[in-house]
Amino acid sequence: MHVAYIGLGSNMGDKTANLKRAIEELGKAPGNKVLAVSSFYETEPVGNIDQDWFINAAVKIEPGLTPRELLEILLKIEKELGRVRDTRWGPRVIDLDILIYDDLVLNEEGLSIPHPYLHERGFVLAPLAEIAPGLIHPRLKKSMSELLKGLHDSKKIKKVRRTKV
Repeated sequence: MHVAYIGLGSNMGDKTANLKRAIEELGKAPGNKVLAVSSFYETEPVGNIDQDWFINAAVKIEPGLTPRELLEILLKIEKELGRVRDTRWGPRVIDLDILIYDDLVLNEEGLSIPHPYLHERGFVLAPLAEIAPGLIHPRLKKSMSELLKGLHDSKKIKKVRRTKV
């Protein structure tokens, strides 16, 4: 059995509904099983700060797919939900990223696992540490809780009321 963690974010339209729909679609993918969903977090944007705040979450899944196949499913879900890739770190209806897949360390064209910025971003670490506090980063050999505690990110993160998916 494989285990993967997916980061989700949205800052356009009905952000909460976008995340819920993405999680539902992820659970419908061949062989995938959603095991845990974090609370939703309102977070300050990174990079291009002249945009609306995000709603972010993390999901633990049992993937029935290889990492590359999982990436293709995530890209397909993004497209179906209306994601347009025109501005780096710009506004988006939905953003889905593979954060961790088992203890795999992979760096291929268009696919890096663990996610290369995972340890630098509170909006990723807060929801991930909520559902997997003891999960060890395959490269840094630190838990998600340790990474979150040691984070020097000044961006604001606020847990919003837990929403059922």
